[in-house]
Amino acid sequence: MTMTDPLGDMLTRIRNAQMRSKAKVATPASKLRGRVLDVLQEEGFIRGYSQIEYQGGKAEFEIELKYYDGKPVIKELQRVSTPGRRVYSSVRDIPTVANGLGVTILSTPKGVMSDAKARAENVGGEVLCSVF
Repeated sequence: MTMTDPLGDMLTRIRNAQMRSKAKVATPASKLRGRVLDVLQEEGFIRGYSQIEYQGGKAEFEIELKYYDGKPVIKELQRVSTPGRRVYSSVRDIPTVANGLGVTILSTPKGVMSDAKARAENVGGEVLCSVF
């Protein structure tokens, strides 16, 4: 069966792994997932990730989750734009998360980036998810 929301699936896998206090979680690899993981790593929400290649052209990302004092660093991870309801935002209307403590991840014409970087680059785009 085909997956209708690959990014939402990855975010759910991260949430579920953190509820079980797992050190790592695996998810199928794609360019969009990789770009979102880059932003999560730059903002300090995950330790890092690596790509694992399998026979037959399949690839997976192994995501290293981050904890502080035994609690997950990511308190809330929410999908905003879904395949059934796309959410777009201009640079002036980019939402803030927890008064700037969290991050909104956007897909812009200049690539996938955090809300702060999108404001600095003066571009808007599709609001993919919010992290706190």
